Amino acid sequence: MSTDPQRALITGITGQDGAYLAEFLLARGYEVHGMVRRASTENFERIAHLCDRLQLHQADLLDQLSIVNLINEVRPAEVYNLAAQSFVPTSWSQPLLTGEYTALGVTRVLEAIRLVDRSIRFFQASSSEMFGHVRQEPQNEQTPFWPRSPYGVAKVYGHWITVNYRESYGIFACSGIMFNHESPRRGKEFLSRKVTDAAARIKLGLTREVKLGNMAARRDWGFAGDYVRAMWLMLQQDAPDDYVIATGRQHSVEELVELAFGRAGLDWRKHVVVDPALFRPAEVNTLRGDARKAEQKLCWRPEVSFEELVRMMVDADLERVRKEIEAP
Repeated sequence: MSTDPQRALITGITGQDGAYLAEFLLARGYEVHGMVRRASTENFERIAHLCDRLQLHQADLLDQLSIVNLINEVRPAEVYNLAAQSFVPTSWSQPLLTGEYTALGVTRVLEAIRLVDRSIRFFQASSSEMFGHVRQEPQNEQTPFWPRSPYGVAKVYGHWITVNYRESYGIFACSGIMFNHESPRRGKEFLSRKVTDAAARIKLGLTREVKLGNMAARRDWGFAGDYVRAMWLMLQQDAPDDYVIATGRQHSVEELVELAFGRAGLDWRKHVVVDPALFRPAEVNTLRGDARKAEQKLCWRPEVSFEELVRMMVDADLERVRKEIEAP
């Protein structure tokens, strides 16, 4: 006797995490729906290979009614809220818009679930940027938040409103406090991809240097494909909870640069220019996650190491840039 497939709705499906999560859920037999904004230019590059297996719907985190209508139409069993204004530097130049999407947008999705079907299981993508000026090392689920950017502040709101709807309305709502997670699908504006893309372009003679900010900043970097597995595991538990998702290992920006340029056969010191204009108004100098709770309760562990991740990203960018040169 056949049963209907589990149905999931992903906001932010065209982003890095949305693409990996869609692949993950499709491989498990899910019927996957994605929310996309109506825009003058659509960027479906990351999910182009999946589009014939996805159902995409137009809605917007700024428009409550569109989200209510979407959830009422799709009737998902699970909702993964990955949509946000997620680039930290932009949050200083557009703090109000960041708050609307990254903070109040979470409330609009939760409110739609409350109105339409409280049995829906909800995942919120929280961020290690909430810890900001860290109070303890490493950071776990009990570490106090001290955000150092409008993005971090907005993520704190999104995190606590998720807890609030769980405790107030009995909604199965989880937050994953996700530390930095990267991949070849990462946007080029983000540091890790900026570095690997620059290494590839310099190696292939398209440019000579790259400007970076704080080389001493230290981060806990993992692979996005590993982290979406943790998102799914959270919604399969008997009770909702919040989890830090991290590797527990920390590396400086300089280590990232050295490894990436070395993979391309380059000496980074000859090509990297430190630009003070790229420093943040309020720096986050160190982040390292303690994911023991996720290991114990979710049986989750990262599978891709930092070194493997950087090699993967550099190799993918070298291949992509070579193709650009051959067929501009």
